[in-house]
Amino acid sequence: PPPMTAPAHPQEERRLAVLRELALLDTPAEAGLDALVACAARLTGAPIALITLIDRERQWFKARHGLALTETPREHAFCSHTIVGDGLLEVPDLRLDPRFRDNPFVAQAPHVRFYAGQPLQVDGQAIGTLCVIDTAPHALSADQREVLQQLGTAAVE
Repeated sequence: PPPMTAPAHPQEERRLAVLRELALLDTPAEAGLDALVACAARLTGAPIALITLIDRERQWFKARHGLALTETPREHAFCSHTIVGDGLLEVPDLRLDPRFRDNPFVAQAPHVRFYAGQPLQVDGQAIGTLCVIDTAPHALSADQREVLQQLGTAAVE
């Protein structure tokens, strides 16, 4: 079966307008954001950390650590599920979650197992996430969750 696509964001057109107004898509890397995702990876023990921006058809990576890809189709983006929620989304083992077990990034290489994402809010709209990803299942501690939330706030300041 195809991967479960995230539900549409309740304010999708407004969210996309805020994202367009920021004019961040397809812009060069920024040292501060690259440092922030490197810190997120180190503090959570995850080998991959990203700042994602969720456009209509794709998820684009504004900052990345531990991953060569620069974007993925939105329908495969774990972060699409995060932006419709109201806080940190943590999935200790993606294989056990019906929303993600058939996702090609879970079912095939690179066999992603763990995901945690914090929505990035600008003008009340979740434009993307700060997320950490691992190929082994694990769970964040309360301190790691709090740090990921704080770094998510710092990312949009």
